[in-house]
Amino acid sequence: SEVENTFAEELENRDEVEFYIKLPASFKIETPLGTYNPDWALVFKNDKRLYLVAEPKSTNRLDELRENEQLKIMCGKKHLAAAGKANFVAPVTNLEDVSNQLAQS
Repeated sequence: SEVENTFAEELENRDEVEFYIKLPASFKIETPLGTYNPDWALVFKNDKRLYLVAEPKSTNRLDELRENEQLKIMCGKKHLAAAGKANFVAPVTNLEDVSNQLAQS
């Protein structure tokens, strides 16, 4: 999608991004509503934590997404928080949204 292409270009051109990868469709998070597939994984320079970014969208407001998508995002966030494996950021429109959501958590 155009939103994902723009997000990928931003990741490529930002110095603070150490590493990023588009996750394969086989990468799934189990939720009570079925599996959920985040779109991206990224690591910032000088930060050893892994961040999973789901659903670059034309909106960064969860309440503007379809209900099923909202619920899967909320489940994904809780699952990864409980596992302590990665931070889950969604939805986002750009890399600034990622930073803003991380600052709020």
